[in-house]
Amino acid sequence: MASEQMLIVEIVDDTGRYGLREFCELCAVTAESVRELVEAGVLLPAGRHPHEWQFNLHAIVRLRRARRLQRDFALNLDGLALSLDLLDELEATRERVRSLERQLAQLLGE
Repeated sequence: MASEQMLIVEIVDDTGRYGLREFCELCAVTAESVRELVEAGVLLPAGRHPHEWQFNLHAIVRLRRARRLQRDFALNLDGLALSLDLLDELEATRERVRSLERQLAQLLGE
């Protein structure tokens, strides 16, 4: 029976920036696969050229989601980019609703 191993990494600095090589090492992916994801709009690094690219914590989370979506739903790159954008939008909407609910509770004295 094969056992699955899970790597748990604690990221302390969520403002950190990672160049292409560091990003690939952190995420265990090749530079070529990152280039394909950037070209498809799945990842949006700061910088215009691969040697200038900078990735942040959001990019790491987005890449992990992308890998899960590809594995679970066999999405092509265009479908993957769209799905991730919609998931980001849903997350932002949920956060806005939570914020409005907190404000309403304060106004009502709850």
